[in-house]
Amino acid sequence: MFIISIIVMNKDRSNKIIAVVGTTASGKTKLGVDLARKFNGEVVSADSRQVYKGMDIGTGKDLSDYSFKSWLGKRVNIAYHLLDIAEPDQDFDLAEFQKESYKVIDDILSRGKLPIIVGGSGLYAQALVEGYELSSAGRNEELRREVEELTPEELFKKIEHKDPDFASRINQSDRGNKLRLTRYWERLNQETARSGSSFSPRYQALVLGLTYPPRQLQERIRLRLKQRLEQEGMIEEVKSLHQDRGLSWSRLESFGLEYKWVARYLQEKLDYEEMFQGLFRDIKKFSKKQLTWLRRWQKQGRQINWVKNNQEAGKRVKRFLKE
Repeated sequence: MFIISIIVMNKDRSNKIIAVVGTTASGKTKLGVDLARKFNGEVVSADSRQVYKGMDIGTGKDLSDYSFKSWLGKRVNIAYHLLDIAEPDQDFDLAEFQKESYKVIDDILSRGKLPIIVGGSGLYAQALVEGYELSSAGRNEELRREVEELTPEELFKKIEHKDPDFASRINQSDRGNKLRLTRYWERLNQETARSGSSFSPRYQALVLGLTYPPRQLQERIRLRLKQRLEQEGMIEEVKSLHQDRGLSWSRLESFGLEYKWVARYLQEKLDYEEMFQGLFRDIKKFSKKQLTWLRRWQKQGRQINWVKNNQEAGKRVKRFLKE
């Protein structure tokens, strides 16, 4: 049984959205698709890595989940957005994600459908729901030169020292991504860059969060990792990104988790068992940080209502849409 948390926000009735967030391996995509099917919706991905083409298995896009059989036996596809919109060698950051998401969400609403935000990147989902006022400042070469010799860990510490509140919002994947950290550093040093310190919500949002009890979640993570490595071809995906798309090993490792560990395995820096156990350990840590993010969101003043299953979540959505 998984746990679903619900956060109810504004009371205006004209522009409602649903957001599904939570831990890895909790079934966010399946719930998002189920809600889209029941409530005439379309899914908008809020994941910092799923925007990239060719990164399907390691990021858990689960594209097969967007198709299901109707009661007539026909295949029905749920529309999804913001998957595969950037090349993996591009720097696609939070501001660009928010800008593109707003366009997509406004279009979905204009067609009388329900936008359903689904993703494991807490910062990305929160930027949409809360309406972060992000800087549109361009590239600053001088600021970039200041930090070009720093490791991701060193750069994150600088960001943390300058703005601890903002640093606490950076998800684990971005903390290991030098390109994204550099962009955040630029924003923090621009007078107009508030990086989430200022809010202007554009939508009324009902946020659903998913997780499982710790032991059950760990087993789900282990089984899913084993399936991705042994049945779905995750190792071949990383190899293709390096050989066919020309991504450097350092670029692959900057994406963290699956791409970091598999890249090291392909470079023969460690054996298969070392890769599996290291990756399994890091994914478990990542899931804990995702839960911490949701708890922090609650401490920031959001009321969280806990429900036990998809059916109850559907009832909450129905009630929300009628308010």
